[in-house]
Amino acid sequence: MNKIYDLIILGAGPAGITAAVYAVRKKLDIQVFSLDVGGQAAWSGDVENYTGYQFISGPDLTLKFREHINSAGVPLHLGKAVQTVTRSGDLIEVLAADEKYFSRSVVIATGKRPRMLEVEGEKEYHNKGVTYCATCDGPLFRDKRVAVVGGGNSALDAVLQLKNIASYVYLINQDSELIADPIMIEKARKAGNVEIWNLSRILRIRGDSFVRRVAVEKEGLKQVLEVEGIFIEIGLIPNSGCAEIVKRNQKQEIIVDKYNRTSVEGVFAAGDVTDVPEKQIIIACGEGAKASLSAFHYLARHRW
Repeated sequence: MNKIYDLIILGAGPAGITAAVYAVRKKLDIQVFSLDVGGQAAWSGDVENYTGYQFISGPDLTLKFREHINSAGVPLHLGKAVQTVTRSGDLIEVLAADEKYFSRSVVIATGKRPRMLEVEGEKEYHNKGVTYCATCDGPLFRDKRVAVVGGGNSALDAVLQLKNIASYVYLINQDSELIADPIMIEKARKAGNVEIWNLSRILRIRGDSFVRRVAVEKEGLKQVLEVEGIFIEIGLIPNSGCAEIVKRNQKQEIIVDKYNRTSVEGVFAAGDVTDVPEKQIIIACGEGAKASLSAFHYLARHRW
């Protein structure tokens, strides 16, 4: 018969790593499955808002995460994609890379991935001017000309942050009108250094070792904008496809309560894959800690 674990954690981003560290300290028999270490944190350029570090790069913070879980002795399976999470009697079955694993509890911390433009130069200049988080990377573009792509609240939030940092901000919106909250649109229109381009789309991104310009089609006319930063704010996609067992909202985020419990007993979730507001590294870490402690208390209350 397959070995039964106390806890299986899905994901090794900030939420999953923190959940694992807390679980090991509680002496739980755990396993962690993830395609990589660091999640979106590894994609970040320079991080200046993570407590304890005045400045650290995303890759360096990810290295710290890896060092922490290694020193804690966390059993980590990298490169194993989780296919499904299902109930199997009183246990939870995790199917990963076509292998079945059984556990008394699970923490789903599979995160989100940015929705990409899929244009030429986007991947080449990622973290070299192309970014997906104004809160994380905005301060790096002080006094530079930048473009924000999108027309919803996340794009307008980026614009309102960047108008106080960048010298000039272009908002590139493919639709005829912005769909963000009216008060946000009004603030953007009143800013003296924000230019809104509706019915526009990015064709390609160009530069040298860093982004220098972007080709844009505006109302059928092709133009080139000289910019050093491109903030792509067209949404995030939750990595919740393996979690059909639990309730999700319209955005496919896993719905959790304040204890990080999902709609299924014994299944917890944490971080960006959930409906918790504000997708930040430090918030994901806190949510991971909560989820792990909730799983520990759940296990302690049940007789197996």
